[in-house]
Amino acid sequence: MSSPIHLVWFKRDLRVADHAPLHHAARAGPVVPLYIIEPGYWALPDTSLRHWDFLRHSLAELDTTLRALGQPLVVRQGDATAVLGEILATLPIAAVHSHQETGNNWTYQRDRAVAALLRQRGVPWQEYRQHGIKRPLPRRDGWSRQWETLMGEPCLPVPNSLQPAPRIKRETLPDRPPPLSGEERIRVQTPGRRAAEAVLQGFLTDRGRRYAGGISSPVSAWTASSRLSPHLAYGTLSLREVVQASRARRRDLKGTLPPGNARKYWLRSLQQFEKRLHWHCHFMQKLEDEPRIEFGNMQRSADGLREDAFNTPHFEAWRVGRTGFPLVDACMRAVNATGWLNFRMRAMLVSFAAYHLWLHWREPALHLARMYTDYEPGIHYCQMQMQSGTTGINALRIYNPVKQSREHDPKGQFIRRWVPELAEVPDDWLHQPWDMPDRLQARSGCRIGQDYPMRIVDHERAARQAREQFRTLRRDAQARQEAEGIRQRHASRRRGRSRTGPSPQKRDDRQLSLFPDRAGKHGS
Repeated sequence: MSSPIHLVWFKRDLRVADHAPLHHAARAGPVVPLYIIEPGYWALPDTSLRHWDFLRHSLAELDTTLRALGQPLVVRQGDATAVLGEILATLPIAAVHSHQETGNNWTYQRDRAVAALLRQRGVPWQEYRQHGIKRPLPRRDGWSRQWETLMGEPCLPVPNSLQPAPRIKRETLPDRPPPLSGEERIRVQTPGRRAAEAVLQGFLTDRGRRYAGGISSPVSAWTASSRLSPHLAYGTLSLREVVQASRARRRDLKGTLPPGNARKYWLRSLQQFEKRLHWHCHFMQKLEDEPRIEFGNMQRSADGLREDAFNTPHFEAWRVGRTGFPLVDACMRAVNATGWLNFRMRAMLVSFAAYHLWLHWREPALHLARMYTDYEPGIHYCQMQMQSGTTGINALRIYNPVKQSREHDPKGQFIRRWVPELAEVPDDWLHQPWDMPDRLQARSGCRIGQDYPMRIVDHERAARQAREQFRTLRRDAQARQEAEGIRQRHASRRRGRSRTGPSPQKRDDRQLSLFPDRAGKHGS
């Protein structure tokens, strides 16, 4: 009789180092590592070919690594419950091991269906924490301490070898899974574990020194930012590995660099970087606790504020980078072409859509989700709402697109790269080309309204109108009461006034969710 087999279900954790499911399964017996390509997932409006391409190459490298350990990756296509049901009928599965996933609502419902199947078959499902998300989380008090505890635990080593399991049907990785078709490929960040390690090493030994002063401008951020986001999103690195490597580098710098500017810049940059690693999980925890915010305003008092006023031509102009605002258009074209943009410019894109174009955040969120190679649902939807003003607890961030342009791309390096129509426009007119005299338009070969669009809104008037709408909303007593409940449930508990809003005044266990908390999906 065959020995009981431990099934390791890989999802957004495509590595073998610091991988709790693989570590514990390998110690328990023969292992079958599994990845399921789910057509239902790839039919969703927030998925795209650029996501799959990063996954496909990372999966191929993972398979090579697992083969060297003694057991290749098993790839299957189909509904997860059907695939797992067939494997359970074929092999003596002792347990299924995987990381917890804070994904979109589709993966949430899929996990609930898988949990029901495994309970019915009497097969334990061992889920392990991958990030600093706590499941369940009755209240936010003490959240930062538990995050620090998890990040401080030793990283789990790669198993020396894997006990091979009986042969099982394997499928090849498709060029693109159904139903993805017709979409053009882009040159994404290099996927896979080896690339992730190289990016982390390059950041900690060279590029990271410029992080603190270089991540706001779209000119410098392409190299000053860590560029680790897709590797964290798909788990080719664990967050704990990155946190510990950054802290080790800080200790090394303190011991080797003499006092001076170089040491000051390095330490300040790495401190800011680690703060953002903390924020990574802080935002994901919000979606974990309240899955409905993928679809609905976090503050229900904002319902109806924009939904019925959605301007489709404005959305289309924003989506393709034809709004007439050079930095906005350059940012969108860069995202569409490369799958990446620095955080401040992401925030500006959303702010412009939400306030100046008065677009409800849901459709812009889906477009950007498809465009970002590093799409992480928990971060993405919370940021979309935060930058759109619908959380109820964050200050309105209405970015002036002209001011941002002058401050972060004063010479137009980024703008001219991505909006070549403006390549010959003088610096003095580049940031507000609609004001350029006709003779200069002719000389620069850029007729506003012909070669490059006229601005689609008066940004200053639109900002005033948006601010007034929100001022009225936030004065409402019911909206203020609701905001306090949101603050108690989701706001940071760090001392002082954080960037995510003021600290709570008292504990409040009100449940705001239309959906059950994710803790209920496995009963853990």
